[in-house]
Amino acid sequence: MSDNSYKPYALGAARAGVDGGFKPGNDDPFYSGLSDQLADKGYFTAAADDLISWARTGSLMWMTFGLACCAVEMMHAGNPRYDLERFGMAPRGSPRQSDVMIVAGTLTNKMAPALRKVYDQMPEPRYVISMGSCANGGGYYHYSYSVVRGCDRIVPVDIYIPGCPPTAEALVYGFLQLQKKIRREGSIER
Repeated sequence: MSDNSYKPYALGAARAGVDGGFKPGNDDPFYSGLSDQLADKGYFTAAADDLISWARTGSLMWMTFGLACCAVEMMHAGNPRYDLERFGMAPRGSPRQSDVMIVAGTLTNKMAPALRKVYDQMPEPRYVISMGSCANGGGYYHYSYSVVRGCDRIVPVDIYIPGCPPTAEALVYGFLQLQKKIRREGSIER
């Protein structure tokens, strides 16, 4: 390195970080100099967590679990007018290929075990969007003997979208909120 910004004492600081004494950060001259040198050549440095979170938010594969009329609005969100794929979100037919499950509609007691089974088949990290007042809390059928009063009693829900039925724009907004949540959590383990 013929550059004058190279400081040999910084190598000792980096070694101390490996031993556990010194934690390198933005104020460390070695790492800031290295980052500047790489930036001049078109590279950037980032933490692995940030990179993984960025990749997750840009490639959310969603699986439909349409149970009632909210499923029609969910289909609209995937069509060309709203086009969820422009945000990197594509529908998948199998739970083993999906990151996000959209529960859209009235969840009955008879359907609840199937919902849980499909949720368990999804790989980690997995996210759930509850779409519509029926999925959120039972909706108009809240007091019916056969209705589960919210899908959050069966699976953990990350995003709630209110409405009866919510519009496709609301679902797009819910996906954008899920992306924000993934970026905010920013950890490899969920």
